[in-house]
Amino acid sequence: MPADKLGAVAEISYLDGDFDIVRPGTHVVCAVTGKPIALDMLRYWSVSRQEAYIDADASLQAHRAAQAETSPDHTEG
Repeated sequence: MPADKLGAVAEISYLDGDFDIVRPGTHVVCAVTGKPIALDMLRYWSVSRQEAYIDADASLQAHRAAQAETSPDHTEG
């Protein structure tokens, strides 16, 4: 989405196989890349993390990062 075409960021409630628009806008922001995603192009998201992803690779990257954070080996420090 060209930067000059960006409007307001939408607030979305991500559901299984669908999403609800809580606050209207033209796009959401990818949780991994920070790139804007037009609502009509939104295909990837996490219900549990309530995050949008620009593509399958970003979705997988977020999933792997979340798995690493919850693995028994993970220590905060």
